[in-house]
Amino acid sequence: MIFIVAVTAAQETVALRGAWKAELNGKTHILLITNKHYTHTEYDLAGKKFIQSNGGTWSGTNDVELKSEFNTTDKASVGSVSKINVGIADDKLQLTGSSMPAAWQRIDAGGGALNATWRISGREQNGQLHDIPPSARKTIKILTGTRFQWAAINTATGEFFGTGGGTYTFKDGRYTESIEFFSRDSSRVGMQLSFEGEVKGNAWHHRGKSSKGDPIYEVWSKED
Repeated sequence: MIFIVAVTAAQETVALRGAWKAELNGKTHILLITNKHYTHTEYDLAGKKFIQSNGGTWSGTNDVELKSEFNTTDKASVGSVSKINVGIADDKLQLTGSSMPAAWQRIDAGGGALNATWRISGREQNGQLHDIPPSARKTIKILTGTRFQWAAINTATGEFFGTGGGTYTFKDGRYTESIEFFSRDSSRVGMQLSFEGEVKGNAWHHRGKSSKGDPIYEVWSKED
């Protein structure tokens, strides 16, 4: 995709970065944008129904390319590049030439210690921390200033394994997620998960319990 934005080239990345929301036909759409990655997800919060999600990478200044890394409704589109026109004014985002909603309202402008795209790079099993090297099969987590989304994907095959997201807080070493959508199990919607969290350089360490109640200790590496 190519974004043509109604701001200067120097301001463009900052203007796009953050979380955006649109409501269309009773469904919620959330668009998350970090320095290099984006996700767009549609869901029905009241009905606890996940509908679809897609995402990938973006780059450029006035003309920005977005490359698809996953698409829950169109596996064949993974790896493709498409174009869209964008205008930003007064915390409003206008899209034309896209299948996404046209009008968006800013939720946040990014910021905070966790505002980035992260890839899981380590997980504790049987008391030992095991490295997870970079590969096409990966789990990523995008966080803006207030919202998060994780996705388990394979960029080489186009396979999609699951996603979930919602809002989060990170304060005094405590990271807490409030789940608004979950592709694998809608019963998780409304749950809160809390972890001990610490950022050390480009590594984010967190320890707690999964949505299934299993103890976890994970390390995530910053991707952008």
